[in-house]
Amino acid sequence: MTLSPQLLAILVCPRCKGPLEWREELPALDCPACRLRFPVRDDIPIMLVDEAGKLPG
Repeated sequence: MTLSPQLLAILVCPRCKGPLEWREELPALDCPACRLRFPVRDDIPIMLVDEAGKLPG
């Protein structure tokens, strides 16, 4: 599964508006500032804070 580079370039964290890190192996988008992980289901990023999980560690 892969997200297009154009989509990754415009996506930001919905909480802090900061940059996201793509984790292809999960698949998920991580926000290091908020310590949130946004899932990607069927190539669609779920950018809802209520759907996000906390980053481990």
